[in-house]
Amino acid sequence: MGKKASAEKAVREMRRKTRRRFSAEEKIRIVIEGLRGEESIASLCRREGIAANLYYHWSKEFLEAGKKRLLGGTQREASSSEVSELHRFKRLPLRRALARISLGIAIGSIAAAASVGVGCGSEERSTAEPRVPDAAEASYAGTAEC
Repeated sequence: MGKKASAEKAVREMRRKTRRRFSAEEKIRIVIEGLRGEESIASLCRREGIAANLYYHWSKEFLEAGKKRLLGGTQREASSSEVSELHRFKRLPLRRALARISLGIAIGSIAAAASVGVGCGSEERSTAEPRVPDAAEASYAGTAEC
């Protein structure tokens, strides 16, 4: 009895590993072909090698996703070029924020000295918030002397 159970287990495992995986593009193509109505769903499923209930499941998901998208319930996924463009625009503020955090003590002491009137030369003091230098200025500011 143990050999029969292990054989069934091996068959199930083999089917699981050899199960066909469909990409999103393939699913969409199959569903759109079925929606065109040029051939029956049964013949389409036979030709593609899928069960009819799987086709109907995909078509239901396809139509529900389209409905949600048209209603504005979901956001579309960004393409890789859009993501890289966003990263490019985000880099500069992130670098400045990192400089603010990592050099906050030095920048804070410089700003405090400027507000008290301690500093080099006779530059004018304003009541406005001191400008926070970017990363290049911040790294140089810690070593500057009067």
